[in-house]
Parts: sequence; structure tokens; C-alpha cells
Amino acid sequence: MSSDSVKNFSSLETPGYVGFANLPNQVHRKSVKKGFEFTLMVVGESGLGKSTLVNALFLTDLYPERQVPDAIEKMEQTVKLEPSTVEIEERGVKLRLTVVDTPGYGDAIDNTDSFSEIIRYIDDQFERFLRDESGLNRKNIMDNRIHCCFYFISPFGHGLKPLDVEFMKQLHNKVNIVPVIAKADVLTKKEMLRLKKKVMDEIQEHGIRIYSLPECDSDEDEEYKEQVRQLKQAVPFAVCGANTLLEVRGRKVRGRLYPWGVVEVENPDHCDFIKLRTMLITHMQDLQEITQQVHYENYRSEHLAKGGLPKRNTIVDDKGAATSDKDRILLEKEAELKRMQEMIAAMQAKMHQQQ
Repeated sequence: MSSDSVKNFSSLETPGYVGFANLPNQVHRKSVKKGFEFTLMVVGESGLGKSTLVNALFLTDLYPERQVPDAIEKMEQTVKLEPSTVEIEERGVKLRLTVVDTPGYGDAIDNTDSFSEIIRYIDDQFERFLRDESGLNRKNIMDNRIHCCFYFISPFGHGLKPLDVEFMKQLHNKVNIVPVIAKADVLTKKEMLRLKKKVMDEIQEHGIRIYSLPECDSDEDEEYKEQVRQLKQAVPFAVCGANTLLEVRGRKVRGRLYPWGVVEVENPDHCDFIKLRTMLITHMQDLQEITQQVHYENYRSEHLAKGGLPKRNTIVDDKGAATSDKDRILLEKEAELKRMQEMIAAMQAKMHQQQ
């Protein structure tokens, strides 16, 4: 290396500057290159606009081939979970979004057991992640755990129904619940404020823990603090969805056309759609961290306390001791090697006899 090149390299350095201040940029580049994963669950009765809202939130069509069941089919339908995955790219940043819908929830005559399938699905994703995390190939684990659950509340009642209360009480220890009042355009502002207060009072009364936005650090700028304050005040988010573009006063807006005017979905004066989207996007990392550090760790601790990894991941060797996936694979390899050695020895003995 010439002295000129050394001089040019060192001339870029600043006295007293090591360079680790650049570490966040390295993390950013790696994250952008790898892409992001997020799984959202939407739960609520049929007809509350769940699919329309999700499509409007991410400006995509997650359900292009969905068939809507008639009234008779709804009465006989049981809860089934339908995950839909789409790859979204925005300004070079890739997001693998999975939305888990729950058609059939709350539609039956007897809904006492309508959330058991949902609980089983959430636990299955935890179990799959635990199994992958405990396996040999841990580099490319796909995270399908539910990071957030939008729970849709009907605007036509007088607060929470018994089914709403029971569902949230069953799931608040497993997933981040964000309560959403659907079809906000059917209520006046005064009615909506009254319903919001009623829902929040009942959530506190029943001891339901919903997702709480993190507190701002003292060094955060005032604009961000104000944004978080407004988002906290908006809970439960009163929303309406629409995927139709309408022309209002010379500009294109996403909204719903009524005889008395247009409800603009992205107008904060009309509903909380923008606030809900802002909450989800700006706190997506926090939702994932709580899923990992709280809900998943609770599940993992329970399984370890019950005797280690899930049953399908453990075997019992000839001495009666439970072994992990890694130990199992090693035992299988050793047994296979032993069989091959025995076969080679038998073939060599046969060849000697023939000679």
C-alpha cells in the first residue's frame, strides 16, 4: 500500500472519532436488505368491514377470491382461520405481511366456544416458533406469531357484548389486543365519544389488558410526544374503511358516498383511520418486541415448566431419557453409521468366502 493511499484514508478520520456512531446505519442497511415480517389478526362479527379496513390500511387486496357465505351457511359455519400473506415494498423497504382473518366468529347461535380455535391457532404459532428455535437450523426462522390483534366492536350496541369481554379476557395474555369500533360513520360524534368512553370503562372494569402505547422518553421531540398523546386518547379507534376513490372538491379521496355527502376515510375529522394506521406503523417494532419478550416468553416458560420442549420435539432414548431434536438427529446418524459399517463388514466377509 502506498503512502498516498494511507494518507488519503487517514485524512477522512476526525481526531477523537472512533466511528461506532455509524452502527445504527449498519443495522438499518441489514434490516432493509433482510426485510420485515409482521402478522396481524382481525377478529369480529361478519359485516363489520374487517377485510375492507385491512385492504385500505395497506393499499392492497388480500382477499381477491373470497366468497361471501349466505345466511344459512353462516348459521352452520364454524370459526376457521384464514391466513393471507402479501409482499409489500415501499421505497425499497420490503414487508412480508400476513393477515389472519377469522370468518365465522360470532355468527353462530351458540358462541360460547367460538374463540377456542383462535386460541389454538395462536398457541400453534408459538409452538412452531419454539420448535424452530430449538432445532438445528435457526438462521432462517419464519416468524408467524401473531404480533397484533384488531378486535372489532359493533357500533350498534351499547358497549361490549359478553362475547367481546370473554374473548379479550381469554386472549389478553397471548396477544396484543387493539380494540376497534367498526363502521364509525353510522354514529354522530357525540354518540361515538359516548361509546368510546363506555367501552374503555368496561375494559377497565373487567380487568382486560389491551395494547398500551409506550411512554415517551424525556428527550423525544414535542411533535412525537403530541402524536403519542393523541393516539392514546383515540383508543378504542373508531374507523370506517373504503377502497373506492371519489372526487371531492377537485381532489381524489378514499371514502364512502352517501346522499348527504362523502365520508373521507383518511380525514381525521371523519374517523380514526389515519390514527390507527399511524399507531400500527410507528409502533410495529414495539408490538413485535412485546410479542417476543412477554407473550412468547410466557408460553415458553409454561412449556419448560411442564417438562421441556413440545412433545413432538422430544423423544425417549433406550435409557429412558428425553432428548432434544439435536440429540435425536445425532442418535439417528450414529445408528445409520453403525448399520452401514455392519453392511460393509458383511459384504467384505462374503467376498472373502467367494475368493
